[in-house]
Amino acid sequence: MRATFPAAARLHRPSEYASALRGKRLARGALFVVTTPRDLPEGSEPVCARLGLVIAKRFAAKSVTRNAIKRVIREAFRQKRHELPARDLVFRLHSKVGPFTLTELKTLVRSEIDALLNRAMR
Repeated sequence: MRATFPAAARLHRPSEYASALRGKRLARGALFVVTTPRDLPEGSEPVCARLGLVIAKRFAAKSVTRNAIKRVIREAFRQKRHELPARDLVFRLHSKVGPFTLTELKTLVRSEIDALLNRAMR
């Protein structure tokens, strides 16, 4: 069986990101902040948990670094998606990434994302 990350599990429109970023902060770690919309308009309730990523170039200058961070977050989210409540979650990188090797970076990001997803489940 192939593990997939369907389009229904992602945020697509800028308005969806804006709503979540203006909303409630669920958790904050050393590198990331997780936010969700405060209240959604009637009839636009998500069917499942949906993911949005904001990984700014000023905090992770190299595209290799940004892409590695996104891959790790998507995989962690994909594995826990069915346990999460049906709401939009936006992960935003809020501090500069240090000079790590890619392996160290992926390990650090995965441990923080797992902790933030556990807090977001409550």
